[in-house]
Amino acid sequence: MLYHIGLAPQDGAEYAILPGDPGRVAKIAAYLEEPQFVARNREYTTWSGTVKGHRVLVTSTGIGGPSAAIAVEELYQIGVRNFIRIGTCGGMQLEVCGGDLVVPTAAVRMEGTTKEYAPPEYPAVADYAMLRALVRAAGEQGVPVHTGVVQSKDSFYGQHSPQRMPVGTQLQENWQALLKCGCLASEMETAALFTVAGILRARAGCVLHVLWNQERAAAGLEDIHQPDTSKAIETAVQAIGYLIEEQLEEQV
Repeated sequence: MLYHIGLAPQDGAEYAILPGDPGRVAKIAAYLEEPQFVARNREYTTWSGTVKGHRVLVTSTGIGGPSAAIAVEELYQIGVRNFIRIGTCGGMQLEVCGGDLVVPTAAVRMEGTTKEYAPPEYPAVADYAMLRALVRAAGEQGVPVHTGVVQSKDSFYGQHSPQRMPVGTQLQENWQALLKCGCLASEMETAALFTVAGILRARAGCVLHVLWNQERAAAGLEDIHQPDTSKAIETAVQAIGYLIEEQLEEQV
């Protein structure tokens, strides 16, 4: 029995979907065939189901890099080799609006977890096969899809209230630099997922639902707030289907 996620080897699967919020696990599992509750411990709630006859786990990671890294580490120990994060984010570029999808190609490692895994020069990047499947599936959802780099951070309020932080000037300068670099969105777990999975030689990808965009609001533009994450869920499940199909084709 793994200490944090509360799962044992017999609970394993080849694929795992990783939302942050434990409250979204059952909702995501409902998109799978034969959904059933498996375990709950700390921030880690797990349900299982199948896609095209292949067992899939849905395990919440909680908020931030440390708990996400633990989830990846322990799920890997019970056989998971394909990880897809379903998350939420805030848009940064003006064209990234609430309700859109972002499929990250990479994440800026502006968090602390990955510093204990890899040197700062090591990039946090998505697996190419995962990326390709997610982009294909996202394109079928009828909403705008953006691909590119996202920011992974450790402090939600450091982003939204930087002026009250002792290091506020530095935070605001870093934010402006990322905007100029074309960073699409800000969130809190993708860098940890990509880095840890890469080191384990596992495949990882991510699809993010855009909740809002503070830069649009600051520019006086319409800032749509959209809490419905169903398009991101459908994207992840469909992408797993595509990956399974590719795997079966390779075996022929």
